[in-house]
Amino acid sequence: MQRGKGMKFVGDSRVKANNRMPNVPKDYTEYPGKTEAFWPDFLLKEWMVGAVFLIGYLLLTVAHPSPLEGPADPTNASYIPLPDWYFLSMYQLLKYTYASGPYNVIGAMVIPGIAFGALALIPFLDTTPERRPSKRPLPTAFMLLAVAALIYTTWESVEATDWDAVDAQGEITDKHLGLLPDVEIDETSEGYEIYQAQASCIGCHGGDLAGVSGPMLLGNELTAEEVQEVIVNGRGGMPAGTFTGTDEELQVLAEFIAGLKEAE
Repeated sequence: MQRGKGMKFVGDSRVKANNRMPNVPKDYTEYPGKTEAFWPDFLLKEWMVGAVFLIGYLLLTVAHPSPLEGPADPTNASYIPLPDWYFLSMYQLLKYTYASGPYNVIGAMVIPGIAFGALALIPFLDTTPERRPSKRPLPTAFMLLAVAALIYTTWESVEATDWDAVDAQGEITDKHLGLLPDVEIDETSEGYEIYQAQASCIGCHGGDLAGVSGPMLLGNELTAEEVQEVIVNGRGGMPAGTFTGTDEELQVLAEFIAGLKEAE
C-alpha cells in the first residue's frame, strides 16, 4: 500500500476516507428494533405530528372564535364572574357549606392542595413495576375517585349556572361600541343631582345613564308619568320601591329622565 493511498489527511491525523459512519445509534439490546436516530428520523416524526395538531388547532380557532365580552365595568355590581370550564369543579367547591364562607380556605386551598400533593407523591407511594391497572388496585382506585369527583363537581356547577344570564351580562352593547344616542345631559340640573344620589339608579343604569345591568336611559321614549310609574312599581328586572327620595324629588327625576330624548 502506497503512502497516502486510501487515506485522508485531517489536520495531523490520518482517517480512512471510507470510514464515515451512518447517523445510526448503537444497537441497544434492551430496545430491539427501536434504535432509529433522534436526528433527523425521530425528530422529523415529532414535527410532523406537531404540525398536524397545530393546523387542527388553528382551524378550530377560525371556526369557533373565542367568546368576547364587553370591557370590564367596575360600576357594575351585578356582574358575576364565572371561571372557564376546567375550573368549574373548584368553583363548585366554594358553594358547599364546609368549603365556603368562614371555611373558604378549605375549598380554595386545602382540598386542591391535598389533590395536587397526592398527585406529586404518587411516584414515591406506588413503586410496583406492574403496569396493568388490575395489578395496581390502590392507585387505580384513587385515580377513578379523582376523575369521578371532577366530573361530578363540574356537572353540578354546569347545572346550577344560568347560562342565558351569563351570556346576557357579557353581551357587547351599543355602549361598548360607542354607538350612544345623541343626547345632551345637563349635569347642573336638579334631576341629574338626584339621579347621582340614588345608588340603586347608578348601579343598574350607570353614572353616565348608558346602562350597566339595566337598560340605557339615553334616548328613551317614555313620558314623565311613565317614568314615574316604572320607578314606583318597577318593571321587568327592576324591583319596586328602590327610590329613597321624596315625592317632589321623584317628580323632578322623572321629568329629567323623560327629557333624555335624542336630538333631531
